[in-house]
Amino acid sequence: MSSEGGELGKKRDIKALLSVIPPAEALRKQKEGGVRERRIKLRYGESVKQGTLHINPALAKELSITDYAEVSVHGRRVRLKVVLDEGVPPSEIWGSSDLKSYGIADNSIVTLRASS
Repeated sequence: MSSEGGELGKKRDIKALLSVIPPAEALRKQKEGGVRERRIKLRYGESVKQGTLHINPALAKELSITDYAEVSVHGRRVRLKVVLDEGVPPSEIWGSSDLKSYGIADNSIVTLRASS
């Protein structure tokens, strides 16, 4: 019984305990990679031309989207030309109603990522 009490009172090496925490530099490098994709609501827009996607410029910058973006839902992927539009809320993207032919309905939650 005295050996159990001895283990509870035994001091642990603090360096060994802290070794599982990654250094700040490693965490900073993970952040620098940035976000590569995002789940977001897709809405049909009447002013959106076929084959294009209207995205808020802040969202495009966050995901490093320049000319083309890829929208995927349920394993289906569609590559679309990007139009930067300040009128689009950052929490959604706008596409044309022709996306219905790809199985992407209005108000769908889709995955958005940059496409080359």
